[in-house]
Order: sequence, then C-alpha cells, then structure tokens
Amino acid sequence: MADQVIADFPDRFQWVQDDLRALVSPRPILAEGWGLRPELVAPVAGSIGRMVVMVAAEEFRQRQVARLPRAGAIGHQVSDSQLAQRNRVERDRLIAADAVRNAHRLGVRVIEVDGSRDAEAVADLVAEHFAPFLPEQP
Repeated sequence: MADQVIADFPDRFQWVQDDLRALVSPRPILAEGWGLRPELVAPVAGSIGRMVVMVAAEEFRQRQVARLPRAGAIGHQVSDSQLAQRNRVERDRLIAADAVRNAHRLGVRVIEVDGSRDAEAVADLVAEHFAPFLPEQP
C-alpha cells in the first residue's frame, strides 16, 4: 500500500502545482499536505531553505490513533477493522519514514512533532524557519 501511495504522489503533485499557480499573492504562499513530498517540492521551491518537512513521531502517532476517534476510524466497510487499522498505521509510518529519508538526503529541515510542544510552539518553529523569506513587518 505504501509503495502505491508513494508512486501516486507525482501525479497528484501536478494537480497541486496547477492549484498553486492559480493563486496570486504579493506575499509568500504556504502550502501543506501529505503529498507534498520533499523530492517533488525541492526542485520547484527555489531553495531547500524554502521548505520544511513536518512528521509525527511514532509514539505521538500511536497516541493519536488510540485517543482520537477520527484517527482510529476506518472510513470503509472492511471484514477486519483491526487489521485494516494496523495496515493503515503501518502504511503511514512507511510513508513518513520515506519523506524523512528524502528530506535528509536533500538537506531539507525536518521538524518532528512529538506532542512535547503545543500547536503554537510548533507554529513558532515553522515561522522562525521561514522568517528570512517573509517581508519585513512594519
């Protein structure tokens, strides 16, 4: 499953690029999404500093699946929901690991989300990373 999803990302990325090209803004545009893979974004980002890869730590991912109903939900009728959940979690782990591997290979910064920082603190890390690319604030 992971291999198929990873193989599909380049086609989906073309659609994302079409959507982003349609946006007009005097300010930088922040794009976020599961399919924005480092190996696809890096060639169009202008520099590796203009991107960051965020990934959930394994323990955090497992905690979210156990605690959040939407994270543990299976959206399709299946004969074995526990097996389906394990497969989905493993697929997501493999895809995240692939993203981290590619980010490191390309020299792209990786921010691991492990639950030790609240959302505002994570947003501050991202803002700090992108500060050199943002216009000066009056």
